[in-house]
Amino acid sequence: MRLTEMEIGQLISEPKRLPDDYRSKVRLRPKRGHSEQQLDVVGDGGSRFRLLLRQSLLNPLDFSVILAYQPPGTFDIFRLRRYNGLSHQHTNTIEKQTFYDFHIHEATQRYQELGESEDTYASPTDRYADLQQAIACMLTDCGFILPATLQPTLF
Repeated sequence: MRLTEMEIGQLISEPKRLPDDYRSKVRLRPKRGHSEQQLDVVGDGGSRFRLLLRQSLLNPLDFSVILAYQPPGTFDIFRLRRYNGLSHQHTNTIEKQTFYDFHIHEATQRYQELGESEDTYASPTDRYADLQQAIACMLTDCGFILPATLQPTLF
């Protein structure tokens, strides 16, 4: 499956309401050298999304926070965004850019057209320095709506 830049943008911006108990549902559970968890969310437009979290038990800077789209009638996932920790070097092959930093992967049409993974392109970031901050960045960037009980109040 391939998506255009417009389709990717629409999926990322589609409002995704988190359940009241989402924090308890995304607590990481140990599994063979790392901890992981996932949460399925249905967007306001009916799209199905999966939030996937993974962190190494040995290196707390080795983590991924992934927003994936699940196309209708399939069990496939299409990674829209991936927020990675500071644990490996990344190279963008088209741009010939290599870096070792916290970085955010984005699904792009151009990398799909090359036959690469949809989220091969990444850019370095200083917006987070740990897993919890990366989760917060994704929630902010990708149309998630916090439960009313967690919304900040004016008074």
